[in-house]
Amino acid sequence: MLTPEFAAWFAARGWTPRPHQLALLDAARAGESVLLIAPTGGGKTLAGFLPSLVDLAATPAPGLHTLYVSPLKALAVDIARNLMAPVTALGLPIRIETRSGDTPPNRRARQRQDPPQLLLTTPESLALLLSLPDAPRLFAGLARIVIDEVHALAGTKRGDQLALGLARLGTLAPNATRAALSATVAHPAALAAFAGAGRIVTAEGGAAPLLELVLPDGPLSWAGHMGIEAAPTILARLRAARMSIVFVNTRAQAELLFQALWKLNDPMLPIGLHHGSLDPAQRRRVEAAMAEGRLRAVVATASLDLGLDWGAVDQVIQLGAPKGVSRLLQRVGRADHRMDRPSRALLIPANRFEVLECEAAIEAVAEGALDGDPPRPGGRDVLAQHLLGLACAGPFHPDDAYEEVLRAAPYATLTREDFDAVLDYVATGGYALAAYDRHRKLFRDAEGRYHVRSARIAAQHRMNIGTIVEAPMLRVRLASRRGAGPVLGEIEEYFAAQLRPGDSFIFAGRRLAFLRLRETTVEATEAAGPGEPLVPAYEGGRLPLSTHLAARVRALFATPARWAVFPEPVREWLRLQRAASRLPGREGLLVETFPRAGRWYLVAYAFEGRNAHQTLGMLLTRRMARAGFAPLGFVATDYVLGVWSAMQPVGVASLFDQDMLGDDLEAWMAESSMLRRNFRNVAVIAGLTPRQQPGAAHSRRQVTVNTDLIYDVLRKHQPDHVLLRAARDDATSGLIDLGRLAGFLGRIRGRIVHMALSRVSPLAVPVLLEIGRESVRGAATEDALLAELEAELRGA
Repeated sequence: MLTPEFAAWFAARGWTPRPHQLALLDAARAGESVLLIAPTGGGKTLAGFLPSLVDLAATPAPGLHTLYVSPLKALAVDIARNLMAPVTALGLPIRIETRSGDTPPNRRARQRQDPPQLLLTTPESLALLLSLPDAPRLFAGLARIVIDEVHALAGTKRGDQLALGLARLGTLAPNATRAALSATVAHPAALAAFAGAGRIVTAEGGAAPLLELVLPDGPLSWAGHMGIEAAPTILARLRAARMSIVFVNTRAQAELLFQALWKLNDPMLPIGLHHGSLDPAQRRRVEAAMAEGRLRAVVATASLDLGLDWGAVDQVIQLGAPKGVSRLLQRVGRADHRMDRPSRALLIPANRFEVLECEAAIEAVAEGALDGDPPRPGGRDVLAQHLLGLACAGPFHPDDAYEEVLRAAPYATLTREDFDAVLDYVATGGYALAAYDRHRKLFRDAEGRYHVRSARIAAQHRMNIGTIVEAPMLRVRLASRRGAGPVLGEIEEYFAAQLRPGDSFIFAGRRLAFLRLRETTVEATEAAGPGEPLVPAYEGGRLPLSTHLAARVRALFATPARWAVFPEPVREWLRLQRAASRLPGREGLLVETFPRAGRWYLVAYAFEGRNAHQTLGMLLTRRMARAGFAPLGFVATDYVLGVWSAMQPVGVASLFDQDMLGDDLEAWMAESSMLRRNFRNVAVIAGLTPRQQPGAAHSRRQVTVNTDLIYDVLRKHQPDHVLLRAARDDATSGLIDLGRLAGFLGRIRGRIVHMALSRVSPLAVPVLLEIGRESVRGAATEDALLAELEAELRGA
């Protein structure tokens, strides 16, 4: 039940408190922690904070009352601004402040001495606060913790860090209640456990989204994932809407589409660009312009997936297949940010396979289905960082620390043996590194408690808190005759290494010409002229197709009665495939082999996502080499794996035997650079090779060289080192996608259909184009290859 003053505030705005908002208020009064699942626009944030506002209005008190944790700094700033409405209207004596890496040092110092009642922060800043000796004093009066967009954190290393922080807060402020907020939840019980919530509240009602598949003008592409030819269609839709967000799947795609739209933008619609590599100041300007209604559209990546409240957005456009149902719903929810109005979204596929994926996603949304994997076990490297932070705050006994860590859901099944191994690494580096003093960070007193060895180690730890390890990045600065201009953002070092003076590239919505590399800064000028500019690409930028959506795509292939929803070019494509070969089935695996231009091609329609297909390609080519088929290379997309070889593959079914995940996998992992690359990331998170040092910073090359040397030492002298095991765990659940690959190999056992064809099949045309794109660049060559393949199909 609301107090009279809050009931009057709701009534003055024409609002009625929603049942789930009142449920969270009642739960907080009863001392219960809750996971709230409510659609976008359902008032989740107000529901999370309402108990705090009501409590502070009734009994105002200084000190930290409520801690809000968000995955995005921008979201925390947006929420702080929105909370000022009720606080100002009711005249509540409440201070609301944000804290992140961007907060000025003087304000951070003041927040420790005189904390606001409501502090809005990120997992990294929370970990930093918990590593301070005065953390017990700061959090002693904490009454409430609000975790926003909790689904975006659970199952990630940032989520591991947050879960450990929540377990620590459970010790420092045992009576604090929690509210975890999410719009898209595939595994509610697991998410509630992650947040420490004993109860799940689900908001009822909410208008179903309205989704429409729209094809770009002109012929439907066979392959490619950029979809830039849809720019005229997109611009027409932008003109017809009040305000739009155009979502794409990669930063390179965002840059290309933004350029294509501007070339066509005769009406001069104000359009912005937003992705994670742009300078934060530029992103904030775009966010402010959208909030104030000064932009008609913004082209964005996942950087805008989460909860910024722009009520004027009435249209979302998804260019390219969404790759997951939950991800699509998250994006669609940015339009018509109200629970009682349907969100409107257009899905524009970039190629023929993506038409099927978009239709499968639309069907899943209509059925209310969600996807996503349950949270995985916590990472050992994150635990190592947490234990060092715990020692920085004050001495601890390992028995107490272990019991506390077990209260963090990702570590609930952690064995004492594994805990002790991580703690030994933090204290000594492990026996292979114990002789080096710089790896010995803790010491143990006579009572068995662990202490940090020095103030310098504590300072170094606090400078390196965090679990986001980016590829080596270089700043891009715009140069002019007047001297150094603004910083536009960052590009990856490997891309900058390809540039020569005068080369043009697209970045931050501009066409730039490379001048020089000065230390860690790329200097460039505005450019114009003929020729195709380069486009920066980023590691890990492409999201794999979800398991749930992949199953739906296979079902569409296998059910001709459902093909009526497809446009005619796709229906014809599928009919031609059925006549020339076979269609992929729901459960088994279709493999085609055929000769072409003096080579043999093997195409496997696995539909298991790019990461699993990459691993399958590596293992399959090893087997083909042993069998004497002389594989020459492979291409993996989200849908298929294509291998080309000098000799005809035979006995195809045996190539996909499950035993490839034994010796073949071990041998490949030992030879490849992937484990070494994963180890670098693990080493940075675990503090083995810190990026920042008090008084100096390690160059990226120093970090790489140092980590590679240590990796070789550990492989030789301590192969069971806790960080080597952590690196392997990351590889198998990440880039290798071992669990998904193992499930696939088990599913297809005894169900492999091999079609030995005399020529390329219709479904194989896209992968042949991908192979051509890999081996020979250039639009003219690609057009010629497509014409040749289409002629072959007509002659079939």
